[in-house]
Amino acid sequence: MPTYQEYQAKIAELQQLAEAARKDEIAGAKAEIASIMKTYGLSIEDLKDTKTKPVKAPKSVAVKYRDDATGETWTGRGRPPRWLDGKDKNQFLIK
Repeated sequence: MPTYQEYQAKIAELQQLAEAARKDEIAGAKAEIASIMKTYGLSIEDLKDTKTKPVKAPKSVAVKYRDDATGETWTGRGRPPRWLDGKDKNQFLIK
């Protein structure tokens, strides 16, 4: 049965082989990308010019509760505000 040190040596050897394979694959990928860019007449600037979808603003949620004394409001989502602590929220419901 192999020892721990033998496993560690094998791991180091495999890591070197993996890194060499990675470098070879990267070289191949770069060559393929360069060929495609040449075929279609693309430049680095063409790759940077990507159109992104505009970010939509989150939908606003209608206010459901209002404290007429202070004017504070709450949508009913998330943690209830302190002004509702110990009170019946139905009495603050906007109708």
